[in-house]
Amino acid sequence: MKLLIMLMMASSLSYSQTLKFAAIAPEGTTLADVMVKLAKVVKQKTNGKVKIKNYLGGVQGDEPDVMRKMRINSLSGGFFTGKFLGNIQGGLRILEVPFNFLNDSKKATSSLKNSQSWMSETLKKNKFTNLGVMEIGSVYVVTTKKVKNLKEFQGLKIWAWEGDPLVAAMISAMKLVSVSLPLPSVLQGFESSMIEAAYAPPLGILALQWNSKIKYLINFPTAYSIGAILINDNDKNWKKVSTAHKKIIKDEAKKLIEQANTKTQSDNEQGLAVLKEQGVEFIDFPKSDFEQIDSVREKVISELMTNKFFNSQDEKKLNKLKK
Repeated sequence: MKLLIMLMMASSLSYSQTLKFAAIAPEGTTLADVMVKLAKVVKQKTNGKVKIKNYLGGVQGDEPDVMRKMRINSLSGGFFTGKFLGNIQGGLRILEVPFNFLNDSKKATSSLKNSQSWMSETLKKNKFTNLGVMEIGSVYVVTTKKVKNLKEFQGLKIWAWEGDPLVAAMISAMKLVSVSLPLPSVLQGFESSMIEAAYAPPLGILALQWNSKIKYLINFPTAYSIGAILINDNDKNWKKVSTAHKKIIKDEAKKLIEQANTKTQSDNEQGLAVLKEQGVEFIDFPKSDFEQIDSVREKVISELMTNKFFNSQDEKKLNKLKK
């Protein structure tokens, strides 16, 4: 009888697992849709042996909170923006260096596709399974006050994501006035006038409801934003998922993320149109301001190399991006 109970327990542990994932993205966003669809298809294709439970909209906290919960086996995985990928290893953020791609969205998408393999290898070395790197999109600066050029913009209080060395380097290179806040506090920062500017892709601006507070958008992308759905390789529940079921999860995630990446560009273009329809004024800086772009990019890279956020291999990859 005792042996039978042990066998039943072993069977349950081996074939019925729930993986808990978390993300800041609210329901209805492209990212959230990927995670919801993944949960549905995994349950179907594993005959209910593996289930994914999603916690969306930041209910499990900001990205550091999610990672901490992953470390203690409270969560199996989650979605992380490039900012947090850089906390794992700085080189994972080379695509996000300011002014890598300018308005060339095709080059950005191509670079992301070509980077998937080495990013996954890098994350695996750090004990994470990468279900796929997602395109979040071109990043635009939005403001509550009208500024007509870089000099005027340098007087605004711009949000800087707390603990983000890449953004800190950009702010230093552009001589901006920054206010560090966690991402969920940005909306409140606008409301209290603690900040007067912030940055995100159009879909992010809408999803985070910044559009309810801002009035202007600087009509030129400063950077390209990415993120990834990661699983902690040391998670007790992930370890109990069979090899066959892990393959299903990875394969299905890859399909869904590829579909999402194809859709994200058009969704962000539509997001820009929505912001314009809502009365947000698009501001074009003078051409002379954009002549400084290469200089800013090189200063950012130089600072991140000096701080050892990037290494020599990262620098080689960055040089290829510029060609």
